[in-house]
Amino acid sequence: MPPSKFITLNGLKLHHLDHGSEGKPPLICIHGLTGNAHNFDALAPRLNSKYHVRSIDVRGRGDSGWVGAAEYTPQNYAADLAGILDELKIERATLIGSSMGGMISILFAGGYPHRVDKVVLNDIGPDIDPAGIARITSYVGESPTEFNNLPEVAAYYRENYPPMRKMTEPELLEWVKWTVKPTDGGKLTWKMDPQIRKPLRTAQRPLDMWVPFARIEAPVLVIRGAESDILAARTVERMKQVIRNVESVEVPGVGHAPTLMEPESLSAIRKFLAID
Repeated sequence: MPPSKFITLNGLKLHHLDHGSEGKPPLICIHGLTGNAHNFDALAPRLNSKYHVRSIDVRGRGDSGWVGAAEYTPQNYAADLAGILDELKIERATLIGSSMGGMISILFAGGYPHRVDKVVLNDIGPDIDPAGIARITSYVGESPTEFNNLPEVAAYYRENYPPMRKMTEPELLEWVKWTVKPTDGGKLTWKMDPQIRKPLRTAQRPLDMWVPFARIEAPVLVIRGAESDILAARTVERMKQVIRNVESVEVPGVGHAPTLMEPESLSAIRKFLAID
């Protein structure tokens, strides 16, 4: 298991996993709306032959601290990323952002283009399909608050997260065990701040993401689930018209968002990052 490390920014404790390797170019992995740093546990070992890989817990998730409901905004998430890089004395980094983590990556790469080497966007772009937003708002906002055991959590994920349906049960149990914690009554509840789920603020405060996206100078790889209801194929084509150096790959039979361990995802990432 990679070491857990903490950074405190303006009184807020932020957690990240340090996958190594020291002295190599830095690569930061950023999870999705309800994810956590452990979502990249399987991917990181495939990348750290060339990169020093770190995966972060966005505020309110995983082992990072909680804040007031109004402070869970994409702008604050991007500011946290800037603060983390400053504390780690990282001038430039490659970013892998999954879903919401991709939005954070777009904001950061557009706001600090000189600090980003490459960007991988997992099933996210400047435009988000309203149908996908409605689906996510429904299952996130109305999710159970407690579960009797880990298999129940896994069943919830298999029902609501399309890419999880292709995982084996052991793989899925390993994935979901980091999303919950024990309650005093012996059940399991979400580790993330419940304020993030009720209300779902990310769906209520849309941003014009084309503005920061157009400012990105780094090469971009877009990974799209072929059955995604979040990232439309036409959005990917527009992204290629707005800035140069945009590549894309589709993962067949997968909706929002690929786990990044599918053969198509992993192969595209390794090629994009020039990992032999």
